[in-house]
Amino acid sequence: FQKDENLEVQILQPNAVASLTLPQETLASEIQMMNVGGNSHEVMCRKANLVPGPVAAEEATHMYSRKKHRRCLAIVMVGLPARGKSFTATKLMRYLRWMGHNVELFNVGKYRRRFHGKATGTGAWIFDAENPEGQEARRLCAKMAMEDMLSWFEQGGQIGIYDATNTTQERRMMLSELARDKCRVIFLESVCNNKKLLEENIREKIRVSPDYSGDDEDAAYEDFCLRMQQYEKRYQPLDTDADAELSYIKVTDLVTGQGKLTVNRITGYLNARICFFLLNLHLKPRRIYFTRHGQSQFNLCGQIGGDSVLSPNGSKYASELASFIRSFPKEERVASIWTSTLRRTIQTAKELVDLDGIPSVQWRALDEIDAGVCDGMTYNEIKETLPEEWEARKSDKLRYRYPRGESYLDIVARVEAVIIELERQRSPVLVVAHQAVLRVLYAYFTGIAQESTPFIDMPLHTVIEITPHQYGFSEKRYNFGEAMSDLSDGNTSN
Repeated sequence: FQKDENLEVQILQPNAVASLTLPQETLASEIQMMNVGGNSHEVMCRKANLVPGPVAAEEATHMYSRKKHRRCLAIVMVGLPARGKSFTATKLMRYLRWMGHNVELFNVGKYRRRFHGKATGTGAWIFDAENPEGQEARRLCAKMAMEDMLSWFEQGGQIGIYDATNTTQERRMMLSELARDKCRVIFLESVCNNKKLLEENIREKIRVSPDYSGDDEDAAYEDFCLRMQQYEKRYQPLDTDADAELSYIKVTDLVTGQGKLTVNRITGYLNARICFFLLNLHLKPRRIYFTRHGQSQFNLCGQIGGDSVLSPNGSKYASELASFIRSFPKEERVASIWTSTLRRTIQTAKELVDLDGIPSVQWRALDEIDAGVCDGMTYNEIKETLPEEWEARKSDKLRYRYPRGESYLDIVARVEAVIIELERQRSPVLVVAHQAVLRVLYAYFTGIAQESTPFIDMPLHTVIEITPHQYGFSEKRYNFGEAMSDLSDGNTSN
């Protein structure tokens, strides 16, 4: 670093360039900079957990403000039992982790079970609204969970999701006071007025809750309904008048597709992304099919990038893929096909589009990772002619950016719109894309850590069926012949 008092840093990604001026000492302690592609005006910000684009700019702004608590965010769930709080918290955690944030979930129920066991039968005293000992026991568990979250922030945590009912103004004020000058707080209330959905939620909650492990289902259902009645006695929903000073998001029946979202004192890029994400969630089961294009001429030669056509073997796979999709009953077949703008994915889907009339959408966001100056080269050629690039990529495949090209983190930024649209879909979708892009999409739905994303097995001529569920997902893989990898595949492949 030079001794300049200030230094301008540009956080670069396609179509989203953020620029701000930071003090020299902040940069020296937080950021490493390097020249990209030999151009002195192109500067890339590299941190241990780089989040590209506007999110990084917002984090840098908080860094510049010198208010450490502004860099940490607590999302505090609010709502009666079985209203979708844990579903929302889990989905939000997975989304934010996928974007590159350090996120942790703090479930107060785990603290209660640790110190008071299963709160069923005779243990249900802890939920009695008229029992001061039970109220105090739950308050202490809530306080302990919040204090653990704040300690985690001190150790470098970024976003904590606090999963509990928090149904009274008194409880919410206690949490706000604990967090004062330590982190930002957003309350997120989940409301469900749909009786059919509420009944399904209760049954699902009983099935997965450790409180009812091994219990008779009917007895568990009755016990849970009594617990809800205790909460309802003291329930104080977030209110625009009483809670006017709080930052909060209130989602009402959104998962039914006919609900609403209310926000109060919500500003900033990340908070806006959270709201937009929540608007697109629903519970309807649907299947998502991921497949790479058929083998291309570049695959045969071990070349990366390019816009080559299918090989004869790749054309055969395209026909096999069409037959596979047709094998499903008509009401269960894919309703649309999404491809990239490159010829090999369009050719792979062509038979289904032309002969079966399935609507097709071409997404530029689904194009393969941009290999920059390495486009069209083999990995052996890169190793021989650009050994420094080879070693840099080998040492940090997630963050490595090809000269004048992209990194895996850049792909995360550009496919976010695809993820949101996939969450919104209520019918089966077939996505025909490329290895790096499909790894990123697959990592989102399966919750795989970012560091592991570049190494996900994504062979040619394989269909991956993902079915999202309320608390997870199921997966099936269909191989056509022998699942194929690129000639250049391995720990350093695209």
